Amino acid sequence: MRDDVRTMTVFLVLLIPVLLMVFALFMERVENRMRTRTVSEADVQEFLDTARPEEVNTLIREGWTRAFDKFRLRRRPRFRRKNGTRNGNKSKPNGAQP
Repeated sequence: MRDDVRTMTVFLVLLIPVLLMVFALFMERVENRMRTRTVSEADVQEFLDTARPEEVNTLIREGWTRAFDKFRLRRRPRFRRKNGTRNGNKSKPNGAQP
């Protein structure tokens, strides 16, 4: 009986620090995800001032994260056509396909 108590004590002394480290690493990952998902007050104000109706509907239906993702996607500069090219392919006149 006495030997079982020593074995269990050693087991707990070794197990608890390992579990604590694993928990700390897991919580760090959770915290990093939360930190990247935060939105500033200026971002909220810009969204409320310039959002389209479909983005506001997305906010109501799906929440802030999805609505702001759509908003950022719309606000991102798009690929600009140069010399009639898009994605490296020359466009044909009158809408003809290559």
